[in-house]
Amino acid sequence: MSTLLITIIPSLLIFCYFYFSDKFKEPKLTVAIVFVLGILICFPAGVVNSFIIDNFQKDTDFSERLYSSFLTAAWVEELLKFLVLYFIVLRRSEFNEPMDGIVYGVTVSLGFATYENYSYVFYWAKEWGIDPSQMAIWRSYSAIPLHGLCGVVMGFYFGLYSFTAKYKYLILSLLIPYLAHGFYNFLSYPGHFIILGMLAIFTIALHSHFKKLQSEKTKEAEVKKV
Repeated sequence: MSTLLITIIPSLLIFCYFYFSDKFKEPKLTVAIVFVLGILICFPAGVVNSFIIDNFQKDTDFSERLYSSFLTAAWVEELLKFLVLYFIVLRRSEFNEPMDGIVYGVTVSLGFATYENYSYVFYWAKEWGIDPSQMAIWRSYSAIPLHGLCGVVMGFYFGLYSFTAKYKYLILSLLIPYLAHGFYNFLSYPGHFIILGMLAIFTIALHSHFKKLQSEKTKEAEVKKV
């Protein structure tokens, strides 16, 4: 039971922080749908990652690390999260201010991270001969924050794109999380935590910017997106 809690709670804590920091709360049903979609994209991500790994030759340890870091997990997973935002979230009337991009970006990312974490802890840890509780603890301060922080960055730029129609923001919403995720996978300790530290500082600045915008409009009604 304690292992299960360690597996799930970190994602929920990060989600709750960003959800409750939003002054204009998103509908719970919509948030739940996006979270479940984050879980569901784990399955095509696993299929595509396995297909790429099994069907393309890697020559050396370095090229294998480079390949598996940037051309499988980082690219496939961040792209699938992006597609949920673009084809599902963007079309919903509830998505009516830039901060919503961060909320939904974090939600889809942590939906993905929660199920992925469960599979690592309760399946892959046993396959690799690792104690499941140790796997859960390690991922609670590594992979889980990575997904959450990438979701913030993706959501920030996606929110900007939605309300400016500038395609540079759409590109950045996918490119920056992809690069951050790729370098996280490619680098070994302590590189993981250097990437996480840089991402944390960056996301604090991005989130603070939108919080400031919300503070300036607390006495106004939200403007519906045309």
